Amino acid sequence: MKKENKIKDEDLQQEAPETTAPADDQTVDAAPDEQSEEPEVSDAEQQLAEAQQQIEDLKDKNLRMMAEFENYRKRTAKEKLELQATAGERIFKDMLSLVDDFERAEKAMAEAEDVNAIREGVDLIHKKFISFLESHDVKAIETEGMPFDVDKHEAITTLAAGEDKKGQIIDCTQKGYTLGDKVIRYSKVVVGA
Repeated sequence: MKKENKIKDEDLQQEAPETTAPADDQTVDAAPDEQSEEPEVSDAEQQLAEAQQQIEDLKDKNLRMMAEFENYRKRTAKEKLELQATAGERIFKDMLSLVDDFERAEKAMAEAEDVNAIREGVDLIHKKFISFLESHDVKAIETEGMPFDVDKHEAITTLAAGEDKKGQIIDCTQKGYTLGDKVIRYSKVVVGA
């Protein structure tokens, strides 16, 4: 084993190249590692500069977007206030013709001797008013013969009416109305017990 180790050591010494110190008049080129570091540094600086530019662009876009959103929020708030202020205008404007009809009916009642003519006039005004409500999506809640529904009706009292009328609406003391699908006034009803 010792012989084998000696042989290996000799082989290694023979294979190793001899290094000689360079002469003073010879210039040694810079190691390849040193040459490649300079371009890498400039590439890194360039990438850093590009990244900083992208950050600045994104900051600018973010600021613009925030300002745009703030303007949008202010504009919609202003429009909402204007809408609330004038929301009832159309309804009241449409109602004015009904007021005119009632005023004409009052004049006719003061001068008329025929009660049936007045009754017909009031009936026409009532029908016109109901069609006005329906045109604005306001509808009466059905109560006659309907089962009691807590989502649409308010029971003011119960009345013994027999088994067949139990849970049914017997009488309506005040009509209820919906605006679209929303109940704006509950029907006041008497329910059979």
